[in-house]
Amino acid sequence: MLIMWGSQQGHSAPVVVQGVAVPSYGNKYSGSEPYGPPSSSYGAPSQPVGNFNGYKGEQQPKQFQDVTFSILFFVHLAVMTSLGVMYGPSIVSQNGGNYNGVQQISFVVSFCGLVAMGISSVSLAFMMQFPRVLVRCALVFTVAVSLAFAVLLALSGQILMACLGFLNFAIAICYACAVWNRIAFAAANLVTALTAVQANSGVIFISFFFTIVGFAWSLFWSVAAGSTMSALGQSALFLFLISYYWVHQVLFNTVHVTTTGVVGTWWFSPLEASSCCSSAVGASFTRATTLSFGSICFGSLLVAIVQALRTLLDVARSQEDQEGCNILVCLLQCILGCIEGIIEELNKWAYVYVGLYGYSYLEAGRNVMILFQNKGWTTIITDSMVENVLTMTSVGIGLLTGLVGLIVAASSKNAFYAIGFENPQLAGFMIGLLVGFVLSSILMSVVSSAVNTVIVCFAEAPREFQQNHPELSREMVAGWRESWPEECGF
Repeated sequence: MLIMWGSQQGHSAPVVVQGVAVPSYGNKYSGSEPYGPPSSSYGAPSQPVGNFNGYKGEQQPKQFQDVTFSILFFVHLAVMTSLGVMYGPSIVSQNGGNYNGVQQISFVVSFCGLVAMGISSVSLAFMMQFPRVLVRCALVFTVAVSLAFAVLLALSGQILMACLGFLNFAIAICYACAVWNRIAFAAANLVTALTAVQANSGVIFISFFFTIVGFAWSLFWSVAAGSTMSALGQSALFLFLISYYWVHQVLFNTVHVTTTGVVGTWWFSPLEASSCCSSAVGASFTRATTLSFGSICFGSLLVAIVQALRTLLDVARSQEDQEGCNILVCLLQCILGCIEGIIEELNKWAYVYVGLYGYSYLEAGRNVMILFQNKGWTTIITDSMVENVLTMTSVGIGLLTGLVGLIVAASSKNAFYAIGFENPQLAGFMIGLLVGFVLSSILMSVVSSAVNTVIVCFAEAPREFQQNHPELSREMVAGWRESWPEECGF
């Protein structure tokens, strides 16, 4: 089983979270015990569905969920492999390429990658020491970036877009002012998530492995899709785009579900999740790639379809000269962007319940949203302060790695000239920037998944947290009281 559920304590007085009665748990973490009615002012709770009582999930039987979508995913991989084998060799043989200087460029990429991983590791320790400072800096960073974009648009002569940029800047200022007093809880949440990830650093290696798989898939897809469309035409472009995005979404969400399972085990049974390659890491990874893989494929397919549609609209927009059509395409892009954001937000929380309990995709999404609605946490889950910290950190690491790439390129100018780069320093900086940002983003995505899991577990089981991690629990409760004093139930 993914998580050895439960506490060894008997029943005691209920603990109230945000005005909702949450009893202590007996010797099973199954969610089967009844919960008292909510005492908050949020109105009637959402009705429980199936075996979900509205306040806590229940461990599901060990069975494959959403099997149809996992089968569809593997069938699609088989089709892509067949197309690559049939048409790929011809396009590969037609593009020999110039390999002069490739070894030196590979050295730059590898060296920048090692530097990025080193800086990323140091950044985790820095986050642990100065979480509040980083959250404040991230809020300021968000405001500064929105202002910079608005100014750049104005200087480039795009007046309408510049006005929208300054409007976004004003919204960013309002947001920063509104959430400034919530920094304490965001910081405590970040520290808790980082502690869980550092105690089970094996999930980081899993994420890097899947990144390598994703890079290999991108190369293979380029050959298979390009050669097939060269031979048969462009009519299947939409399907190829879905294939490309679907695989990348599956890889990303597999890491997300694995991290969720590991953090859940660390929350409830810390002895099983206290080392780099703990049993929690292996069990969570196995579950994500077997029993819950169909659920991962289901949610990933929804995002992939929307992303493919947006890419087609980008192509149509670049090829269409009529202003009226461009306006229509922009409107459709905006609508699809909103749909994509909604689905990704649902996936973010649904996959927490998939990793913790093994629900199917639709059940997980429905149940976790009912949980937050009944707790009155709909505002809390929309806060993006921790996400801002992770994004700012990735950008900072990318810039530092870019400087390293610039220095290395300056000492290897001939290699860059041989490949065709007219400005080796700029090329080195861009390579370092890209490598650093991508690798650090992979690590930060693991932290982000851990943060989301901490929020769900804190909503469901604060007592287990206090029993297993008392110091972190005190910090989270203190942060809650400081950030949400009017809704404090601790």
